[in-house]
Amino acid sequence: MTARIIVTDPFDYVVFGGTGDLARRKLMPALYHRDLDGQLPPSARIIAVSSRPGSSEAYRAEIGRALRAGERAEEGAAIERFLARLSLVTADARSETGWAQLGELLAPRQEVTRAFYLATAPDLFPPICARIAAHGLATERARLVVEKPFGTDLASARALNDSIGRTFRETQIYRIDHYLGKETVQNLLALRFANALFEPLWNARHIDHVQITVAETLGVGQRVGYYETAGAMRDMVQNHMMQLLCLVGMEPRSARDPDALRDEKVKVLRSLKPIDGAAVHMLGVRGQYRAGMAEGAPVPGYGEELDPRARPSMTETFVALKAEIANWRWAGVPFYLRTGKRLPERVSEIAITFRAIPHSVFEGAAGPILPNRLVIRLQPDEGIKLWLMIKDPGPGGMRLRQVPLDMSFAETFGVHVPEAYERLLLDVIRGDQTLFMRRDEVEAAWSWVDPIVAAWEASGEPPRPYPAGTWGPSAAIALIERDGRTWLEDGA
Repeated sequence: MTARIIVTDPFDYVVFGGTGDLARRKLMPALYHRDLDGQLPPSARIIAVSSRPGSSEAYRAEIGRALRAGERAEEGAAIERFLARLSLVTADARSETGWAQLGELLAPRQEVTRAFYLATAPDLFPPICARIAAHGLATERARLVVEKPFGTDLASARALNDSIGRTFRETQIYRIDHYLGKETVQNLLALRFANALFEPLWNARHIDHVQITVAETLGVGQRVGYYETAGAMRDMVQNHMMQLLCLVGMEPRSARDPDALRDEKVKVLRSLKPIDGAAVHMLGVRGQYRAGMAEGAPVPGYGEELDPRARPSMTETFVALKAEIANWRWAGVPFYLRTGKRLPERVSEIAITFRAIPHSVFEGAAGPILPNRLVIRLQPDEGIKLWLMIKDPGPGGMRLRQVPLDMSFAETFGVHVPEAYERLLLDVIRGDQTLFMRRDEVEAAWSWVDPIVAAWEASGEPPRPYPAGTWGPSAAIALIERDGRTWLEDGA
């Protein structure tokens, strides 16, 4: 099957933090792959902005080395074509240095779409936007893309929204969460709303519970400075996991415009039952990894990765929560959320477990009848499994067995599954905000998360320890097993 390629309108992509890790590892390769597939018009330009002095020639050479590390022989010409689109401007977010040069570079192309991507620390968002406004760079066709973390709580998120809103209208702002660009996440919408099979069953009468797991084998590594101020709750739950929960729980949108879908996500966030005060101890668990084994090798604990002179950290590297959407469709259905670092495997998936059949018509020798389950895997191997009960083939009577109907996207479609950033970067150029977060959506998520964080901090209790390479603290197992359920492993 061949993917349909539609060339975008001409554009200038201005990437602040263009020499940073995100731009080098994700943004430039994503734009290159879209160029490789013929999706970028000949006149498209990519302008990296960095506070570090450098030249366009040196920058092209650096990006070229990164791209050639995974180059197939036939891609040499394509890489050269892409590198020709790149240029580098040295500019300082907190002073006037370099802004006149950036303005001169952009001035002749006032009519094309102009996207400003802020791949920088969030504290630089306000001064960058202020200077974009001061130098008249925000045209009618300008867009602003901002990365997470978008605030550290509700108050800071509102202040950040107000700050960038002085330069850009809400219709020009694209708050990016790369999870929403994953093919499997979008296929969740197709699965629900393009098939008659599931939507009639997508409610509390037929679904027993939902599990959302985002597990990583890596520790915090070089991100320890950022992570110590964020923790798993702010780093993963408030954005990625809230978005996945919304897509599972939302109602069908009433119109095709992007705001209609985002309206439904906001309704889900506002319907979440609050978790605060004493309820946190029953409905939430936070943990912190200790030294252990990861991928067959010994690894240090989180505390050992910090400054050894610092006092013991209260930052969580693991979170498990039991949430509930208090509305007509979902009342009584628990949503179990789990995320952490230094867990046994790297996996992100959503598992929807349906209710058990009300009565078995088979003899006991046929074996147990397990509930049907729909497992949507986001990474590492994107795909969907529907677990069903069937007769085990062969003579000798009725023996029941649970097996999956397994659809791997790579195998089924026989095409390269684009990285999430490949779709999202060009959705910005198209002006499609469907897969980006709106202001009220971000603030609604913080409104639910803030009381949980506040209750944990007020308790003074440190995160529960768990050895690296395990599935978190034992209290996380108790959280779900109190309800007679268990965490699912390996897509089971």
